[in-house]
Amino acid sequence: MTRPFAPGYRIPTELLLKAYASGVFPMAESASDPEVFWVRPEVRGIIPLDGFHTPRSLRKTIRKGVFDIRFDSDFEATIDACAEKREERSSTWINAPIREAYVQLFRMGYCHSVEAWLDDRLAGGLYGLALGRVFFGESMFSRETDASKVCLAALVDRLVERGFVLLDTQFTTEHLKHFGAIDVPRAKYEKLLAEALTGEATFYP
Repeated sequence: MTRPFAPGYRIPTELLLKAYASGVFPMAESASDPEVFWVRPEVRGIIPLDGFHTPRSLRKTIRKGVFDIRFDSDFEATIDACAEKREERSSTWINAPIREAYVQLFRMGYCHSVEAWLDDRLAGGLYGLALGRVFFGESMFSRETDASKVCLAALVDRLVERGFVLLDTQFTTEHLKHFGAIDVPRAKYEKLLAEALTGEATFYP
């Protein structure tokens, strides 16, 4: 499942992009650990864009317009919030080298955030990396009920509109399964990935 990565304090952005294109992504043991390792799961999680499920209660929240949805408004605040300790999670895999690399990729136009704002306060969000016609979802957080869920729905709408064909979630969780996430074997995933890396899609018009 994992392949060790030589210890270091920086991840070259060129290496990171090549890793994603080959079906590999980095993680850390904890936020305080300066080292990272590469992960290539035997089974990969994806959300089929034509099979995304929006629960009824979430549809109501979206219709009410509870949150102000913004794209790339505050990427750094979003990744920092995703890395925060939570009651159900005492640590995180987002360490300093990972944060630095993704912030740099954001400045290069590869990474994006979807944010839910409430009264000018960041209430929830997610971030990930766009490459070819693939969006690699990295992490999400919520400080208000349904905030991250609304962001996920907004992300899917954006991906469909902009010509993306694959939404990678790395792993599936019970939470993501409610939205249609499925597991696919590595070989099948890498075939889908290769196809989706051909052609172009853009996160913005």
